[in-house]
Amino acid sequence: MTNTQNPADQAGHNVFYAARQALRRHASGGNVLIAATVLALAVANIPVVNGYYFDFWNQEVRLQIGTFNLFSHSGHAMTMLQFINDALMAIFFFSIGLEIKREVLVGELSSFKQALLPIVAAIGGMIIPVVIFFMLSAGTDYTNGAAIPMATDIAFSLGVLAMLGSRVPISLKIFLTTLAVVDDIGGIIVIAVFYSTHIEAMLLVYAACLLGVLLLGSLMRIQSKIFYLTIGTAVWFLFLNSGIHPTIAGVLVAFCIPATPVFAPKKYIQKIRSSISKFRAEDDELLNRRSILSKEQMNYLKEVESASDKVISPLQELEDSLHPIVNFFIVPLFAFANAGIFLMDMDLSTVIEGISLAVIAGLVVGKFVGIFVFSWLAIKLKLAPMPVRSNWKMLGAVSMLGGIGFTVSLFIANLSFGAMGEHGAYLLDHAKLGIVVGSVMAGVLGFIALRHTLPRGAADPIEE
Repeated sequence: MTNTQNPADQAGHNVFYAARQALRRHASGGNVLIAATVLALAVANIPVVNGYYFDFWNQEVRLQIGTFNLFSHSGHAMTMLQFINDALMAIFFFSIGLEIKREVLVGELSSFKQALLPIVAAIGGMIIPVVIFFMLSAGTDYTNGAAIPMATDIAFSLGVLAMLGSRVPISLKIFLTTLAVVDDIGGIIVIAVFYSTHIEAMLLVYAACLLGVLLLGSLMRIQSKIFYLTIGTAVWFLFLNSGIHPTIAGVLVAFCIPATPVFAPKKYIQKIRSSISKFRAEDDELLNRRSILSKEQMNYLKEVESASDKVISPLQELEDSLHPIVNFFIVPLFAFANAGIFLMDMDLSTVIEGISLAVIAGLVVGKFVGIFVFSWLAIKLKLAPMPVRSNWKMLGAVSMLGGIGFTVSLFIANLSFGAMGEHGAYLLDHAKLGIVVGSVMAGVLGFIALRHTLPRGAADPIEE
């Protein structure tokens, strides 16, 4: 049978192997994240161990040489919780920065037409939840938490999609992933603009000079990851003590990582052909044995190894290397440290009032309405096409999944109320409760809706 599929549809339908792997990694990370959250809630409410749980996060963390402690803020050592939220999460935002740069250069954000629908949807998914939160929090002392429901957790949401397997069109997975990336950009801007404290201008000047060195290194095609990570760590420390939230340093450093490899793929192929050709045909029998290589053979194979290192850009290699660390360690550890809410002395009826209700309404109602309505407008105005092999019901169900805020929502909640003393701790616990309940509701409703709207069989015959 002749393939009559529209070329544009075919382009949207075909996804590179690396992109598919990234989707799978995010989905797997979502399962670990769910387990870490459940464990945190359980441990925080078991009388025998919850004291150890809460005390552990107040332990000091030091990496000290003489009187200099790398993990210090304004001369004070970080607590374990601050180390996770300000240091490890800077690595999380560094990986987001790498992902954003790659998406802009060669991914879904590289084509304006391809990216327009998730960009418009993400904008709606940020504006409407904030508006709803403001409406429900007018005249209260928690209006500064309005940014809490504006985020979409990529790992959690793709974890829900993964539960439905091949029934989900790959175009919807890409739509949700791209939307979450744009959401992350919005979150980064909000953190930079609204969560900065007293600014130390000279420290920012020093940081800007180091970022200039990184950009110069990128222009000179310096490929050493040690070069970028060492200077990047110094930039992070300067941001930490400057008043600008240090996670922003992670994003800025990521933008300085070179995306161009030393070797073009053609030169790489030529190089490995040249190296492999040095193994003679008469050596085949010897090479078939499990024996130690000769010095010459080792050199030939090291040439191949060196060429392989030079055909992958530092940006792609770092992104690929960090994915398992971020998805299976940093983000679950962040969730385990921050999602532990002591419920025994909390009136659970407060979940339907105050800040908890504002967060839940923003995530469940605001994200759905914002994403779906703005997507509907973009498609109806013919600014962007409907995702391939999808329909309005599927798009509505995926819009509901956008309400799974979790990681970045918890992060912004900590920034909003973490330094407000006892009353701030009360608001933070109730904001966390709203985030957990709202994310679970959005996930369950989105899953049920997708289960009833997706095709019974595989949506993409050529996906595997």
